[in-house]
Amino acid sequence: MLTGAGSALPATLDQMAVWEGFFAQHYEGVRAARRIFVGAGVQRRHAVANPLDEDLSQWGTGARMERYVQEALPLGKQAVAGALDAAGLAPGDVGLFAVATCTGYATPGLDIRLASDLGMPAGLQRLLVGHMGCYAAIPGLAAVSDFVAARSRPAVLLCCELTSLHVQPAQADLEQVVAHALFSDAAAAVVVEPDTSRGRRLAGIVARTDPSTADHMTWDVTDLGFRMGLSARVPDVLARHVGEVVDELLAGAGLRVEDVAGWAVHPGGPRILDVVRDELGLAEAQLWASRRVLAEHGNCSSATVLLVLEELADVDGPVVAMAFGPGLTLYAALLLPN
Repeated sequence: MLTGAGSALPATLDQMAVWEGFFAQHYEGVRAARRIFVGAGVQRRHAVANPLDEDLSQWGTGARMERYVQEALPLGKQAVAGALDAAGLAPGDVGLFAVATCTGYATPGLDIRLASDLGMPAGLQRLLVGHMGCYAAIPGLAAVSDFVAARSRPAVLLCCELTSLHVQPAQADLEQVVAHALFSDAAAAVVVEPDTSRGRRLAGIVARTDPSTADHMTWDVTDLGFRMGLSARVPDVLARHVGEVVDELLAGAGLRVEDVAGWAVHPGGPRILDVVRDELGLAEAQLWASRRVLAEHGNCSSATVLLVLEELADVDGPVVAMAFGPGLTLYAALLLPN
């Protein structure tokens, strides 16, 4: 059962202020750039590296990784501590600590450093879910839930993404403009416990990967940080698969789309939410939580769907969580009240 959640956000940026103060000059001469920033569905987002104060676009990858560890540790600690507190658990109660990230790496990693800092037991089991991208929270949740079922011990999943560390050199590349208009920083954590009457139960997970579209979404390690590739065709691919994925997920529990009380759809961008709405026959109001997270926090990669689930904490009834990423991959999870 998911019994606790916590999150931590760095400083807030106003979308148009960061456009006027940095990206307007960064993409000077790219005619569509302002339109993309205005139409991204983002009003505010978060950054450990504010481009209005410092330009990281020429930083090497090594320097960015050092900064990742420096910034991720306090955010991750705050998110995990909040989730444990919400669940009424102490760090010593945790049997497995999983960390999902695609924006920074170090060894010893966040899992080891945070476990020590928080006072988790020396015999703790750990798992790093690396470089899966925006959908990583759901396979991460599946892994910790399997551990809880098999070992009857609580587990914690932390998603920590600092995309602001990967601002790229100025190029007349609309895919880069879209990435810089959408992506944001956040840490979010959830606690999963065995044998409790509280929270929501993970009742099913369905995955679908379309390898014929593998080039549509990429996240490449370069000498100047990690570079996003994001094709405008991604929503069209999702449109082909999202209906059958959700049907399979719900059929396993004997449910239909109209039985779902809450939709936690990863807001990869406005068009992605539009496609999910239209393909599933949802009303616009049913995506309120995803639209709100996109507007207030931007696309925080793997942490985003956990932020949407936090928005839906008071929803009574079945909840479907969905996220999308490289592969091109769709993941969907069904969460049922106890």
